[in-house]
Amino acid sequence: MPQVARIKLSSADLEKLNQVCVTIKDIAEKTGAGMKGPVPLPTKRMLVPVRKTPCGDGTATWDHWEMRVHRRLIDVEASDRALKQLMRIPIPDGITIEIKLKS
Repeated sequence: MPQVARIKLSSADLEKLNQVCVTIKDIAEKTGAGMKGPVPLPTKRMLVPVRKTPCGDGTATWDHWEMRVHRRLIDVEASDRALKQLMRIPIPDGITIEIKLKS
């Protein structure tokens, strides 16, 4: 059974995240490595309610701020050639990438 590199990507910017996923997919196709994914994982929603008037005067009106964290999971066969090219991918700011090898 070949080794597999499990790549976990997360970002608040969906367009950048999808762009990195397409880049990884292109590398897997060029090197001939098998690939599964990208599998979309559930989106985390972080809500922060903030009072509009910090001093407390007036009516209790609130602003609601939200940040969504999108996540993707990709499994790629861990060949030397594919992993070397994966390490050279330019990762934009705001994207977290985690690579683990499993057998």
